[in-house]
Amino acid sequence: FQAADGGTLFLDEVADLPLSMQVKLLRAIQEKSIRPIGVQQETSIDARILSATHKNLANLVEKGEFRQDLFYRINVIELHIPALHERKEDIALLAKHILTRLTEANGLPETQIESSAMEQISNYRFPGNVRELENTLERAVTLCEGNLITLEDLQLPEGSPEDETVDTGKPLEDYLGDIEKQAIIKALEETRWNRTAAAKKLGITFRALRYRLSKLGLDE
Repeated sequence: FQAADGGTLFLDEVADLPLSMQVKLLRAIQEKSIRPIGVQQETSIDARILSATHKNLANLVEKGEFRQDLFYRINVIELHIPALHERKEDIALLAKHILTRLTEANGLPETQIESSAMEQISNYRFPGNVRELENTLERAVTLCEGNLITLEDLQLPEGSPEDETVDTGKPLEDYLGDIEKQAIIKALEETRWNRTAAAKKLGITFRALRYRLSKLGLDE
């Protein structure tokens, strides 16, 4: 709140806040003041609150899982953003934008997506919305040979993309990370932890495997 004073505070996945934290948030919004840890006096704050969630807050209020008073406080202006699969015409543009950002951030040369790979991306349901698209492209950039992302680099789940759903009880990024981690560990175990052989078994380069090991905390 202090950092957002005079500006905007964005609360992502506000529906996941525990009830105890909801009480504190409500008080801060109502009183327009907070008391930092270790400080006796309260500090006035003036911040615009933006919140987002993929859950139905009204339903959570009825179930007693979200405070009604907080709901009315933050639900002043409501904007519904359609799921990614409901606006397929945006997927190609988003993919190109995300890809440009990823390559620039990592100092990589400009990377393209072949037409068949772009078609698969455009037709995939993306239950995790933009975050899953970002995760998919980050993985593809790591795995691709050269500067062209192919179907094999995407590694999207098999089956009907329109019917693909994920119900794991955990964030999608963590879920995908667990699957990737299990596949890498299995390949390493089957090759007696020979990284070169494991990379070949996984169909990726040694550099790509080393990057994934580091990101997943397996590079020891």
